[in-house]
Amino acid sequence: MGFRFLHAADIHLDSPLLGLSRRHELMGRAFAHASRQALTNLVDRAIVLEVAFVVIAGDLFDGDWKDFSTGLAFQREAGRLCRAGIRLFVLHGNHDADSVISRRLPMPDGAFVFPSNRAATYELPEHDVVLHGRSFATREERSSLLPHYPAPVPGRFEIGVLHTACEGREGHASYAPCTVGELAAHGYDYWALGHVHAREILSERPHIVFPGNLQGRHANEPDAKGATLVTVRDGHVAEIEPITLDAARWASLTVDAGGLTEREGLLDRVSRALGKASDEAGGRPLALRLRLAGATRLHGFLQAARPQVIAEIEAIASHIAEDIWLERLLVATADPAGHESRPEADALAGFVNDLTEAAAAEAMAGRLTSEWQTLVAKLPPGLAGSLPVDDPEGRSALLDEARDLALARLTGAGTAD
Repeated sequence: MGFRFLHAADIHLDSPLLGLSRRHELMGRAFAHASRQALTNLVDRAIVLEVAFVVIAGDLFDGDWKDFSTGLAFQREAGRLCRAGIRLFVLHGNHDADSVISRRLPMPDGAFVFPSNRAATYELPEHDVVLHGRSFATREERSSLLPHYPAPVPGRFEIGVLHTACEGREGHASYAPCTVGELAAHGYDYWALGHVHAREILSERPHIVFPGNLQGRHANEPDAKGATLVTVRDGHVAEIEPITLDAARWASLTVDAGGLTEREGLLDRVSRALGKASDEAGGRPLALRLRLAGATRLHGFLQAARPQVIAEIEAIASHIAEDIWLERLLVATADPAGHESRPEADALAGFVNDLTEAAAAEAMAGRLTSEWQTLVAKLPPGLAGSLPVDDPEGRSALLDEARDLALARLTGAGTAD
């Protein structure tokens, strides 16, 4: 006697991909609806697998809806799931806390939302299973919510649903903090966690699991994404399995240019790396962040002729697959002769790469905003008023402009006598 359920989290439905469409219009289109398609994939898989229920452990939405289309997109999938006889349990996290979402739509029969004012319990007697959870009331839940969760009752399979950074994870705010030991000691059979975007099994006795996010949102969330399929037999977790559900894929690759003297050799290595990444993406739209490394006599050329190198790599990508794009090119090569490399050029190359990372890394968004505001505050009023303080797209455009100016200077530095 047993059952199966799907544990998902951090869907971030309709999460914006800032700057992506401006850099690559076609890539922007391919990724714009990836979160919706990933949700559809989750429901499709749940129906095919005939699971008993689906758990979404926080951040179903990325923030307040711009309009009702985001809510309706979820409602369509929730309705499809419930009509198939599969229950849905939703917990709200920091991105879709009660204080964040101003619009609401009625949930279908068979779908349940954990309240934010208390830890609620839902029972499924046909499977001898109960689920406990408490949603976020506000975006920043800095204290532990674990004390609010009830003690287990013997003879039932008990699941705790919690949006938390647990003991802390790099790049994730320390919301609803707790420790693995505290979760294990609480006595539940399975902890369905959310908030951390990388899949991680924190414990197997009991199982404490981050499934990772359903769809990668930027280049710092590469590779396959999805949910976790949990099989329960005789009141115990018998098996857990990652289920890939992402609709578009990010990948970060490093190609070793070490020892190469001809451009053709480098392009051949790049072609093989891109081909492998495309195969691993399984036909999904693929955005690649490519890093060139190693000591090579091509070092000066790669710095001076960057636009040409980018164009040649993009041409190779278009030959491999229709939906594959170069999202960023990072040049981290070195001159094997050593003495031919100029410190000014190397320093400027590092600055260019830093600008490239800053423009795309979500983990730096808060820091960039703070430093941007500080900088603008020091400028004369006439100049400060013309800068896009509250416009992420505008700030991204200026970062790109700064990178282009640095590249122009780098070209001169790399070719001067």
